[in-house]
Amino acid sequence: MNTPLSEAEYEKLESILSQFQNKKAMNLEEVDGFFTALICSPEMIPPSVYLQEVRGGGEMSDENAFNDIQEAKEFMGLIMRHWNAVVRRLSDDEVFSPILREDTDGNVKGNDWAKGFVRGMKQHQPDWSELLDDEENGGALVAILALAYEHDPDPEMRPYKEPVSDERREQLLAGLSAGAMQIHKYFAKRRREMVNRITERTFRRETPKIGRNQPCPCGSGRKYKRCCGNAILN
Repeated sequence: MNTPLSEAEYEKLESILSQFQNKKAMNLEEVDGFFTALICSPEMIPPSVYLQEVRGGGEMSDENAFNDIQEAKEFMGLIMRHWNAVVRRLSDDEVFSPILREDTDGNVKGNDWAKGFVRGMKQHQPDWSELLDDEENGGALVAILALAYEHDPDPEMRPYKEPVSDERREQLLAGLSAGAMQIHKYFAKRRREMVNRITERTFRRETPKIGRNQPCPCGSGRKYKRCCGNAILN
């Protein structure tokens, strides 16, 4: 699961993603942006939830999504390995390199990646609203939001009235990469706190509950309420 995907495996993953019929289903570039937002976020989202979003929402079952059960298994393996690859890229102290595909004219636009990132933000909006309101760090989202809404159906949502020049797009793509790293660091403390909370809850669940009248686990032979539990219960 920690082996990086080869170019051939990325092409296979992209091919399977293209089989999903829902108009909201993601392509590989969108998935990369989507996963980046989810991994940056301090809130954990289970695969059962985010894989539905990758496929466009709705129920996970889709008889037409895969050619056979083997392809379904292959998809799960590839998509989870890609998730781990994004984790590694974000954890690297060097420049974060998003997966950006060329359009039919051979140009890299970055719009799909940014749209995928915004879809990831919408999975837990309160945290992202906090970042947007942060005067010192909110700028990390500027390039991502600009590319996400560049061609929005609502003209009021578009950041630019004129077409984006090649020079500005290059700046936005650089800002997208730098912004992702800054956002990952911004939420780092919150992610650690979240992991600690989950660990504590798991420990409590796994610790056996001892009844007041049960034998004390210390082996004294006395009831728990009369032995080690005495200090806690009284």
